[in-house]
Amino acid sequence: MGVHEIILRVSFVAMLIKLAMATNHIVGGPIGGWDTNSNLQSWTSSQQFSVGDNLIFQYPPNHDVVEVTKADYDSCQQTNPIQSYNDGATSIPLTSTGKRYFICGTIGHCSQGMKVEIDTFAAQVSPASPVAAAPSIADSPMISIIPSAAPAESTVSSAESPEASSPLFEAQVESPTLSPMIPSTEFLAPSSPIAQHSQDVSASSTEKGNLQAFISIVLSLVVVFMAF
Repeated sequence: MGVHEIILRVSFVAMLIKLAMATNHIVGGPIGGWDTNSNLQSWTSSQQFSVGDNLIFQYPPNHDVVEVTKADYDSCQQTNPIQSYNDGATSIPLTSTGKRYFICGTIGHCSQGMKVEIDTFAAQVSPASPVAAAPSIADSPMISIIPSAAPAESTVSSAESPEASSPLFEAQVESPTLSPMIPSTEFLAPSSPIAQHSQDVSASSTEKGNLQAFISIVLSLVVVFMAF
């Protein structure tokens, strides 16, 4: 059942309730009627007229009911009648708020008190409870089941940070500096004959160079001595 159908049904029920609560006001009743003997002004002041109620005029053939304007009501004239009834049992529904004026069209009866002023008010009907509309799929908030991409963005941001992209960092990663390891002589294996020969040649060259330097010094001293 759609929401609109529910609203229509609720409105229809409210209308039925309104009709059931409508009051039929028998003019001049219950002890009087639409005649010159009843105190119609007193009867009118004792009634509460609401939209949906009905005015019931019951009268003999020598009377009628004429709806007139306020001016004709005050002057008991029917020169411009709004509506006239003479069926003896007239029912007039009160369909709107405001004042309406009725008199008897028989000459002299209006001036004798056969007239009523009806002031109709809005019907006092409790408003129907509003029907909550069922939330549609389009109106319902959708809960995302897809993980947010924020962590990925954070990871990318971290990867693109200045420290990670600095040239120094790249140089350290691509060309690591390794300190040369100098083996201790205590753990060297015994020299091979070739290595020993090379060492002997180096030692001989050193001694030969030292000898040549000594000879040069001695000759220099001799030359200096002879010069004196």
